[in-house]
Parts: sequence; structure tokens; C-alpha cells
Amino acid sequence: MNTTFLNLLKTKKLTTIMSLPANDPELAKAAWEHGADAVKVHINVEHRASNTIFRSFEEEYEALKEILSVAKGPTGIVLGGDVLSAAKDYESVVKAGFDFVSLYVHHTPMQVLQSDKILKMLAIDYTYSQYEINSLSHIGADILEASVIKPETYGQPLTAREIISYKYIVQNTDIPVVVPTQRDIKASHLSTLAQCGVNGVMLGAIVTGKTKESISRAIAEFRNYIDRM
Repeated sequence: MNTTFLNLLKTKKLTTIMSLPANDPELAKAAWEHGADAVKVHINVEHRASNTIFRSFEEEYEALKEILSVAKGPTGIVLGGDVLSAAKDYESVVKAGFDFVSLYVHHTPMQVLQSDKILKMLAIDYTYSQYEINSLSHIGADILEASVIKPETYGQPLTAREIISYKYIVQNTDIPVVVPTQRDIKASHLSTLAQCGVNGVMLGAIVTGKTKESISRAIAEFRNYIDRM
């Protein structure tokens, strides 16, 4: 198992992950060139924030292969938006050379949970309880993704209430916590997230937009802020 991504989360003051709004090698190149520490792609899911439908591994393969070929750091993949799709494409993803898989806990099949072939970043949503958060690190998750914002509030300003939620999650797990930009997180908010103990921020379409130019600007701004922290 390649643990580079996990090591980054444990050692850097704040790891920057770019969640691509499309499986486009040019967008991946822009992310790497402007300071992303890791990149994440998708298959088998309709992505709410970017309004994109991602197809199966086989259908997305050529683009995914090129994205892996230009990678300058860890590259992960969302296996799908349901258990069956995730199970179907898991072995193909491992063989392709991805560094980590990303799934909601309730979309994670047992063959993924029990595998030691690849890092697992498992996401919780706003419905998860304290005991589920506490238990996640003890059943095989390597990284916790705190996707705890209600969908109807995506894109709204970040407030103190969300900070409390993130702090609570950090206090109730012993694995690294990644916060996705489901709210309109600004670069200037990163110091507060870091003070809460958050290990990584995952930038998505809500804050980066969906073009090469907008992604380049957003990544560069976040990178510059983190480097000055």
C-alpha cells in the first residue's frame, strides 16, 4: 500500500486536495502546476456540487489513465455513489495505480473495507452519530472526510457553527480529517480550520469553479495562504 497521501495529511500543516469537476487531464495539470498536494477524480456518480455525471471506470478509463500519467502527487478516486458500483470497479482502480479511494461510509462495500491494498478515505454526512464517528477509525478507515453540510446549504458562507462541527469530529476520531468545500470556504478561513486540527482541505467546484483558469487561480490562492501560515 502506498501511504504517501496519509503521510502528507499527518505531517503538513494543511494538505490541499483538488476534487476535479470533470475527469479532464488539463484540469489535473492546472491543479498540480498551481500547488495542489493531491488530486481526486470520480466514477459512477452524479456529483451535486459540479453538476457532472461521471460514468463507469471502463468508460472513463482513457481520461483517468492520462490523469495518472501527469500526476505529481497522490491521486485518489471516488468509486461511486452506491455499493454495487463501488464493488464492481474496485479491483480495476487498484490495478490502475490510484493512491486512495474515496467513498461515503454507507456506500463502502466489505471488499473495500477489508482490503489493505489502498488507502481508504471514508466520508460521513450530516446524519452520522457520535458513536459512528468514534468507530470509523477502528473498522479500517484511514482518513475521515467530514462531508457534514446539508445539501440545501451548499455554497453558503462558512459560519462558526460549521467550525464547531469540524472541531467536534476532530476530537472524536484518531485518524486525519479532511474538510471538503461544501460551504464557501475562503483561503483566509484556513488558519481557523488548522487550529481546529483539520488535516486537509478538499477544494471543489463551489470555490474553484469548473474551468482551467478558475481552478488555477483558486489553487494558487489557497497554496499561497497555507505557505504563509
